[in-house]
Amino acid sequence: MEETTESVSQAVHLTDANFAAEVLNFKGLVLVDFWAEWCGPCHVMAPRVEELAAKYAGNKAVKIAKMDVDSNEETSMEQRVLSLPTFKLFKDGEVIDELIGSAPAEALEQILTRNLPAAA
Repeated sequence: MEETTESVSQAVHLTDANFAAEVLNFKGLVLVDFWAEWCGPCHVMAPRVEELAAKYAGNKAVKIAKMDVDSNEETSMEQRVLSLPTFKLFKDGEVIDELIGSAPAEALEQILTRNLPAAA
């Protein structure tokens, strides 16, 4: 039986078709969660990713996104995703930081905060 979620995801759902437009061509920071349905640690991290997506929803310079590696093998291979979950932070289309595996929510957010530009 399939579970229903009460809230709608605020993270951008990536595919092979929209990866370039949503990540590589985005001017700003994009934290991408590479995950799979069968991956236990991915399910542990999912609420943390959603919390970040909600927190940064109004920030035009930051995007939180998720990509199912099983449905999007081309991009997953191009990005050299070898372990799950893998979190990659892109800035203006280039990978600038990475976290592999399950981690505390603070560690995931630190990837963003240490790379955010200082407020003007």
